[in-house]
Amino acid sequence: MTHPYFEKARYPRVLAHRGLVTAAGGDSGVWENSAAAFAAAHAAGTDFIETDCQVSADGDVVLFHDATLERLTGDPRAVREVRTRELEHLFAEHGGLLTVAEALHLFPEARFNIDVKTDAAVEPLGSVLVDHTHRVLVTSFSDARRRATVSSVLRAGASLRPATSAGSRTIAAVRALSAAHLSPARVLRDVDALQIPERHGALRVLTSSFLRSAHRHGVEVHVWTVNDEATMQRLVAAGVDGIVSDRSDIAINTLSRQDPPRRS
Repeated sequence: MTHPYFEKARYPRVLAHRGLVTAAGGDSGVWENSAAAFAAAHAAGTDFIETDCQVSADGDVVLFHDATLERLTGDPRAVREVRTRELEHLFAEHGGLLTVAEALHLFPEARFNIDVKTDAAVEPLGSVLVDHTHRVLVTSFSDARRRATVSSVLRAGASLRPATSAGSRTIAAVRALSAAHLSPARVLRDVDALQIPERHGALRVLTSSFLRSAHRHGVEVHVWTVNDEATMQRLVAAGVDGIVSDRSDIAINTLSRQDPPRRS
């Protein structure tokens, strides 16, 4: 059965990678995972916003990709060492900091794909996501963290589990089992999507057998991070269900002109 997260949403899926920062937005100093980046993705018609969460020194679950501030600000401190108020100050001229709770409140029609980057976020996310499980997909490179987050949400009283995308070990297992023509049914239990790079180094992750195997078990396949039109078109024509892109505006425009084969 399809999770409500995917119902009545544009197909193929376009997931705005950390929101949308256009050239104009970049020139004005907008950062990824900011309120302005999410607003731009929403304005472009994006149904799905991909984002990441860390935990501040105050215990707030904030939308931030890296473990440290280094890449965005040059500050080597870990996010967990910085108070939320200081993070808000840093983001003030770059689009605005959001917590997960604030993002869900400010963008009530958006569907969020939330990558849980730290174990510290697992418990607080339970109460934050409990009323939004119909429009949230939880993912992590760590399958243990992904499962723990889902359990936290259910313990908080959710009647519906959030959608989930598998971690690295599950993806590797599906890749190996599909190549051997074996069923991945057990490892795909309670998995709604496989979000993968097309290749990982020399290894081709996306194969026809991988795609068939996922679809046979009702699991969508989304490929990240794809920013050029030709690759978007090729992947969707091959049967991929979704594209994770830094330029969701381009992806929506490109894929709206393409009539992809729908899987049964």
